[in-house]
Amino acid sequence: MLTLPPTATCPPCADLAAIPRVSVLPHWAEACVALSQADPALRPLLERYAGDRLRGSGSAFTTLANAIVGQQISVKAAASIWSRLRQLLAGAPDAAGFEPAAILAASDAELRVAGLSTRKVEYLRSLSSAFAGGQLQPELWPGMDDDAIIAQLSGLRGIGRWTAEMFLIFHLHRPDVLPLDDIALLRAAGRALAADGQPFTAAALRERAERWRPWRTVATWYLWRLLDQTAVVY
Repeated sequence: MLTLPPTATCPPCADLAAIPRVSVLPHWAEACVALSQADPALRPLLERYAGDRLRGSGSAFTTLANAIVGQQISVKAAASIWSRLRQLLAGAPDAAGFEPAAILAASDAELRVAGLSTRKVEYLRSLSSAFAGGQLQPELWPGMDDDAIIAQLSGLRGIGRWTAEMFLIFHLHRPDVLPLDDIALLRAAGRALAADGQPFTAAALRERAERWRPWRTVATWYLWRLLDQTAVVY
């Protein structure tokens, strides 16, 4: 279990203005203070990664596509496939240029060369068609609650609750998301919060996270950060 230096306090949040807008959640500073008070065991993480913040790609399509690529594989493997995919697709040299049309224009063989499974190729095509055909209306999402968005996205092939929750966290920046299906989160919670260091069960983490409301997203992000050398971005 992580230990807290005697003089440690909630991480300073004065550097928020210097971070690009896509990485700034307006509630972050408030959440830091609230979490450090509600669950002092989180304070070492807040201290250690005080200079980092949750960031997203800024694109609804990119976030969902990236989450699909990352399903059920390691962060390192997902990053490698994502990099090859962006390089492969004409007109998509970076995340900002990653569009549904690029996926739809590529052949299945080309997409598999990037490391995608046959099933994930199908999922990305389904997602691309939904965006290109207007089945999804991103302009409505800010006014919808979390459960409604999860239900809508879960209607697409290849998108389940975990993928929808990544979207809520990294694109819509919803403050109180707890992805209990995320194995890395359960592992990190065990390392940071359990006396024996063993992974939490989903039920145990759900109970522990009640004290984190309404900032469970922020607590989740700090726990993830414990496992990764660089912060994950979808």
